Amino acid sequence: MAKSRLEGKSGDSVIQLQTPFGGGKTHTLIALYHIAREWPAKIVVFDGTALNPKETKPWEELERQLTGTCEITKGDIAPGKEKLIKIISESSPLLILMDEVLEYTTKAAGVKVGDSNLASQTLAFMQELSGAVSTVGNSLLVITLPSSVSEHYDDETSEKLFHRLAKITGRIEKIYTPVGEDEIEHVIRRRLFQNVNEREVKKIVDEVVGLAERGGLLSGDEVGEYREIFLRSFPFKPEVIYVLYKRWGSFPTFQRTRGVLRLLSLVIHDLMDKQLPFIRLGDFNLQNEEIKRELIKHIGQEWDSIIAQDITSKDSGAKKVDESIESTYKPYKLGSVVSATIFMLSFSGRGERGTSVREIKLSTFHPDFQTPVIDTVINQLRDRLFYLSDEGLFFTNQPNLNKIILTREENVTLEKIVYEERELIEKSISRERRFLVYIWPQNHKDIPDTSDLKLIILKDTYPEKEFIERHGENPRVYRNILIFLCPEEDQREYFYKFIRRMLALRSIDEDQRLQLTENQDKEVKNKIKSQEIRFYEELRKYYRWVFIP
Repeated sequence: MAKSRLEGKSGDSVIQLQTPFGGGKTHTLIALYHIAREWPAKIVVFDGTALNPKETKPWEELERQLTGTCEITKGDIAPGKEKLIKIISESSPLLILMDEVLEYTTKAAGVKVGDSNLASQTLAFMQELSGAVSTVGNSLLVITLPSSVSEHYDDETSEKLFHRLAKITGRIEKIYTPVGEDEIEHVIRRRLFQNVNEREVKKIVDEVVGLAERGGLLSGDEVGEYREIFLRSFPFKPEVIYVLYKRWGSFPTFQRTRGVLRLLSLVIHDLMDKQLPFIRLGDFNLQNEEIKRELIKHIGQEWDSIIAQDITSKDSGAKKVDESIESTYKPYKLGSVVSATIFMLSFSGRGERGTSVREIKLSTFHPDFQTPVIDTVINQLRDRLFYLSDEGLFFTNQPNLNKIILTREENVTLEKIVYEERELIEKSISRERRFLVYIWPQNHKDIPDTSDLKLIILKDTYPEKEFIERHGENPRVYRNILIFLCPEEDQREYFYKFIRRMLALRSIDEDQRLQLTENQDKEVKNKIKSQEIRFYEELRKYYRWVFIP
């Protein structure tokens, strides 16, 4: 294609090189440079990274490399199309290679030119140059721009310049990606690792894929493709590359080349001493400040505290699951691994979020444990995390029902709990009773000394001697018809916790200001129903001591 254009036959006059994940743009320019020398053709090379806008203007550099002097284009003002056509036509066939144009233009924005700046003049030059090359039949302009708006910078100025450059050259250029999506994994591995033992890689990949297939995590149609991707991406599991490229890579602020490589290099460095067979999403250590910062800068600083509360702090829900799981699985810290996996799958610049249990099992899969334990882990995380959505397996910056309930529980006073306790006792007393019932008498005088059979329900765990022996100032005559029911002190905290939860749920259900989702509202009502079914049994477990004088 390039040769045909330089021979004046056919082909695009302007080509923009992009690569979706790094690796390929600059190498392609180098290859073009060497092969064009054999055709032969004159070549102009422009490296925006190396050039200083205060010293070098791209139009002056063009003339200088072609003629050895700078007469026609000299100055801070970009030359017009006719001057450029004259220079190019006198030097054709001509190949112009311009690398890192955005970087140069961004730097040029800081150089004043009259009432404007050098960036504006550079943009004008690119427009005139594109037109001039299109006019001269045997000339070709190849430029590189990042595929992501902020691949080089994440400031507003660079973003505007990027769009203007793309618009200026986009009218007549054709965009090529030297690295296809099926080569992304290979590029990443080449950038991060000097060498890989392919024989050992194949052995590990075959074992993992075979186990995953037998465990029902991969269907017959998926096995071949998954194996091929894993062979290219190893030591990263395929999910790692997919999520970073497809999901996180869709954020405008996410630098698909430098950002991803920097993030993965941080992950590798963090795991250097762990001796893992491969790297999963769940192995991303969110306690590592550098790794965490690389992620939350795209989703908001509020996630710093959410990550701590749910995943990384000592008393986080994930850490509690790590410890509560069966002892066989404790070394694998599955609460932290699964929650980190869900976190990484919770975000996308396109709004895509969430995952399925099957995907979590595949992503967290490890040859040393069976995947059914992941079901248990997920269920425990649902009960313990505060920002795991009630609508699916993804994190949100809005508190879930667990968090709402906890907040309401913290507002339930001891006075309210005690009042509810008495209400529950009164509801539980049969109306067809054969004895008199006295609830929480304050003094032995409150219990009549009569021949009627009496049930005395006390707050204390043991009846005081005065209740049995005295009635006011007199000795009690009818002692043997007293039956005392007392609570079990060891059960008090649990029982009060039960009441606190019930009161919190009622408060949520009655609060019209809360904008609960349909699922949350349904869950609250189900929990209330469950509490009401249990309350009599919980009361019996608490008031369990019977004393008969």
